[in-house]
Parts: sequence; C-alpha cells; structure tokens
Amino acid sequence: VYAVARRVERMASLESRGVIPFAMDVTDDASMVAGIDRIVTEQGQIDALVNNAGYGSYGPVEHVPLEEARRQFDVNVFGLARLTQLVIPHMRTRRRGRIVNISSIGGKLYEPLGAWYHATKFAVEGFSDSLRIELAPFGIDVVIVEPGPIISEWNTIARESLVERSVGTVYEDLARRMAVMFERVDTPRLSSGPEAVAEKVLKALEAANPAARYPAGKGARALVTARRLLPDRAMDAVMKRTIAG
Repeated sequence: VYAVARRVERMASLESRGVIPFAMDVTDDASMVAGIDRIVTEQGQIDALVNNAGYGSYGPVEHVPLEEARRQFDVNVFGLARLTQLVIPHMRTRRRGRIVNISSIGGKLYEPLGAWYHATKFAVEGFSDSLRIELAPFGIDVVIVEPGPIISEWNTIARESLVERSVGTVYEDLARRMAVMFERVDTPRLSSGPEAVAEKVLKALEAANPAARYPAGKGARALVTARRLLPDRAMDAVMKRTIAG
C-alpha cells in the first residue's frame, strides 16, 4: 500500500504498518506521473486506486475569485481524473482493478455559500457513474464513497473560508450563521471519525461485487435518502431552517 500526500510528515505513523508514503501533489502533473511510474516500477502492477484528495472552499459566488474556484476543481476533480487516467492502462491490460473515488453527501446535497465545493462533488458523482459503465468491460470497478460529516481539517478550512470571504458583504450574517452550524456539527455526537470512511473504502475494495456507492458516517445514508425523496422546495425549506438554527 502506498500513501501519497503533499505533507509527507503527517504519514510517518503509517510506515510502521507497512505503508509506503511519499510526496505527491494532485495539482502537479509531473508529480502524479512520477508517482504512478514509481509504483509500477517497484510493484509491477496497480490493483486499486483510492482518490481521497480534496478540500472545501466556501464563500459567496459573487466574491470567490475564479482562481480559487479553478483550484477547487483542480484538487477535487481534475487531480482525481488525472490519476484515474494514469492507472487505467495498467488495470485494463490485466483486465482487473478497482477505483474508489471519495465524493461526499455534498455530491447530492447543497448549501448556500458552498456552490463551488458542491459543484466539484456533483462532478465527481457524474464522472464516477459514467466511468463505471465505461470501464466495466475491462474488469475495472469504479466505486463512490460518500462521507457525511467527518471530524477533520475539512470543517475548519470550510468554516474559515466562508467567513473570510463574506466579511463586509451582504452575505456576512448568513456566513456567520453557517459557521456556527458547521462548528456545532463538528463534534463526536454529530460527526464520525475518519475510520468510518476507511471502513467503507475497505468494504469497497474487498467486496466481490461492490455497490456503486457507499454512504459513510453518521447520518450519511439518511441524508442522501432524504434528498432522493424530498422535492426541491421541501429540501430548500429544510436547509433554510437548519441554517436559521
């Protein structure tokens, strides 16, 4: 098992479990190409790819610079897509492999001030669904994991960005109410630890016939089901009440 990230020092504890960590930046094509080449050279094959890189960039569409919107897509969508492109030939030649894309319940739900983040996760859902049919004839499975609220840096980054980009604008009051909501959710009572995602990733990798998607963590399945059943107006009303506190 190889684990890649920009901040390699944070993966030091994985080495004792036999994991091989090294640096990779999903916004740097040369970094991704070199990383996949290294794994193939050392192991001769790639059995599975888990695309987990991502972050939540929040703020009013009116005030979020397009440069930041593009970075959000670069990390959450195009990095995932490029790594997928790089592993497909190796899996297709062997006629076996599994690609697990970490999406979010945010790929089904939506929030004000989160348009760019939700756009990336909706994109991951559509990309993965199309790819699943595209690669099935070659023995390659594509699985989506949809985490709900998870205790991690994600919440802090999203919360800080939405407030920072809304200060002094007509969206400031909404941003502060949403920040309170985010902070309220970021507790063990309402959010799961990252282990909840890891368990679903393992299930997706080990299942003989994996499901197309696996909700992960507290409330994830219920929220995805509610979105499927509720009409848009009802979902809008639920979101407004939630933000209002």
